[in-house]
Amino acid sequence: MKQANILVTGFAAAGLASAAGAAPVAYTAAHMVDVIAGRVIDNAVVVADNDDGRGRILAAGPAATTAIPAGARRVDLGAVTLLPGLIDMHVHLTGDPTLSGYRGLEFVPSFATVLGVKHAKLTLDAGFTTVRNVGANSLDDVGLKQAISRGDIPGPRIVPATYAIGATGGHCDSTEFPPDVTVPTPGIANGPEEIRAKVRQLRKWGAEVIKFCGTGGVFSKTDTVGGQQYSQAEMDALVAEAHMLGMKVAVHAHGPEGIVAALKAGADTIEHASLATEEAFALAKAKSAWFSMDIYNDDYILAEGEKNGVFPESLEKERAIGRAQRETFQRAVRAGVRMVYGTDAGVYPHGQNARQFAKMVEWGLTPMQAIQAATVNAGEALGRSKDVGALVVGRYADMVAVAGDPTRDVTVLMAPKAVIKGGELVGQAR
Repeated sequence: MKQANILVTGFAAAGLASAAGAAPVAYTAAHMVDVIAGRVIDNAVVVADNDDGRGRILAAGPAATTAIPAGARRVDLGAVTLLPGLIDMHVHLTGDPTLSGYRGLEFVPSFATVLGVKHAKLTLDAGFTTVRNVGANSLDDVGLKQAISRGDIPGPRIVPATYAIGATGGHCDSTEFPPDVTVPTPGIANGPEEIRAKVRQLRKWGAEVIKFCGTGGVFSKTDTVGGQQYSQAEMDALVAEAHMLGMKVAVHAHGPEGIVAALKAGADTIEHASLATEEAFALAKAKSAWFSMDIYNDDYILAEGEKNGVFPESLEKERAIGRAQRETFQRAVRAGVRMVYGTDAGVYPHGQNARQFAKMVEWGLTPMQAIQAATVNAGEALGRSKDVGALVVGRYADMVAVAGDPTRDVTVLMAPKAVIKGGELVGQAR
């Protein structure tokens, strides 16, 4: 690899200091990816504030020119490539693909929270140190975030959405039961004023991003996958309210009309974007929106869905839309639409999040662009560029180390050799 000149900033110059009584940690590696510049440097070092998993980067750059404070503990990661901790912008930590269709009905609601504990660890061990959880029942994602933040359980940093907002009878509603069977639907809201109130309520309950269903979906039993489910006025109200409260908005949208309406409303990320058109591409670029396209999970759904209990109607919709989504992804990349990394983990097994990198490269991104989608782009789309997404002084010392060169072969990202969160080594290959 060719060495590049990138950020070389000492900890003292940044005005940062390590936690009282805790020596900083200097991680050295054979190579490091600078995702902002799109380059790789050799013989790199990252100095982290050792603050019980909350440490930030004090210095980063080539070892020959990066100051390491006296007394720092040194950890040599060896012949690996160091990257920022990966970010998955679309997960459901309490979802289990083997409990699809009606299979989940035999378990009490708290069972999903317990599964979430397991899935959070699998996700962190896979090198994903930050996730955006775009929909959970019973405020499970808020509870997981709180437990992880306290250090009670291992897991990634979570940006929770709580309940996904949706229209009566739409993708975010429970439509798989007969009319005489009622189930709680806390995310359902209709009409601009009711939707505004729902946004406020979810924020009160702990939501840090708002997710809503703008069109039908694959796993909802009774709707069409692309049909628009909120009017322009309803989307306008939802996005305006969320933005007024300082929150980003993610919209589940497969169909072209719903995608365009959501972009006109100012949605920040379009989830799935399966049937997006040239009009949507142009709008996304004009509005500085991002596409989050889960183009790996079609393989898993079609291979395992029937065994897992997925509704036949849903499998039929997946057969119709999977290839189309990948072709849309390819056209969107060529059109210059900005991409973030979102997998819909929970629809396929947690811990396999990195499998999508190869699909993104197969369908049009370079390896570096795919890595940037899961790092610097995702950090920007979250509105958290000061915290995550790059190995830059002041951001959290979240890192993943892999064997080989991921800028040439992204499949090495599926087998991390080490995972570091907040300056603390939390996972190592065995």
